[in-house]
Amino acid sequence: MVELLLLLLLLVLPFLLYMAAPQIRKMLSSGVCTSAVQLPGKVVVVTGANTGIGKETAKELAQRGARVYLACRDVEKGELVAKEIQTTTGNQQVLVRKLDLSDTKSIRAFAKGFLAEEKHLHILINNAGVMMCPYSKTADGFEMHIGVNHLGHFLLTHLLLEKLKESAPSRIVNVSSLAHHLGRIHFHNLQGEKFYNAGLAYCHSKLANILFTQELARRLKGSGVTTYSVHPGTVQSELVRHSSFMRWMWWLFSFFIKTPQQGAQTSLHCALTEGLEILSGNHFSDCHVTWVSAQARNETIARRLWDVSCDLLGLPMD
Repeated sequence: MVELLLLLLLLVLPFLLYMAAPQIRKMLSSGVCTSAVQLPGKVVVVTGANTGIGKETAKELAQRGARVYLACRDVEKGELVAKEIQTTTGNQQVLVRKLDLSDTKSIRAFAKGFLAEEKHLHILINNAGVMMCPYSKTADGFEMHIGVNHLGHFLLTHLLLEKLKESAPSRIVNVSSLAHHLGRIHFHNLQGEKFYNAGLAYCHSKLANILFTQELARRLKGSGVTTYSVHPGTVQSELVRHSSFMRWMWWLFSFFIKTPQQGAQTSLHCALTEGLEILSGNHFSDCHVTWVSAQARNETIARRLWDVSCDLLGLPMD
């Protein structure tokens, strides 16, 4: 009798989950950007904009009339996405430029080209990222997660910062993750050479995103440039491509995972919502300010990480 009940449960449970999925997904993706702000004449850069959240973010900003730069490593794929966005939105000002965040030469080349091409920059969305990579290093010898997710965007932001100040009011949005709660900044092992775990390396880099945002906000007070970090939610994307376990988990719980469009909402909220300036430096989830870990609130660690990042990238510690 017990075996029969268990068999019945196994047969019925997937059906119940399937039926409940729309309600559960709605509950897990309650945040929606409600801003009606239009962006004619505004210039935007979105990293990692050829797929997932970045693509949906770029599409919505283009729909609102912005001149949007898709900054991505795969230019060929980026061109296909640009044409798709142009067709969908009717906005022909969607441009693709090469940006490989694992190579500081590529980052500097992108920034140099952009600064020569554009007089303004109003919104920078630091969206691109890697997750759970096998241990590897960037072209400059940085561990891949900290190198791409943190140092790459740190350098890009630094190189574009004067243009953002000249274009104020302007905004910087850094895509982080709830995973930052498991992160720690091990300054003695920042490059993962003493010990390494792919999952934790991702968490450490997402913590670095929040610390960077908070220290950047402190330094930008009064400049007209504001900055925000966001947790997009658990989103169906290519981010889990390096982990067969995570791909399996994403498939298993696919009914409950946000779509890329839903995942883009908090980035859009922070980029567009009027009156958000007083919340610069805060962390957002589902379009609301949310709690961060004790490590993420540590100003001493944030300042030290800033200085260490400058040193690694050869930037002045102003």
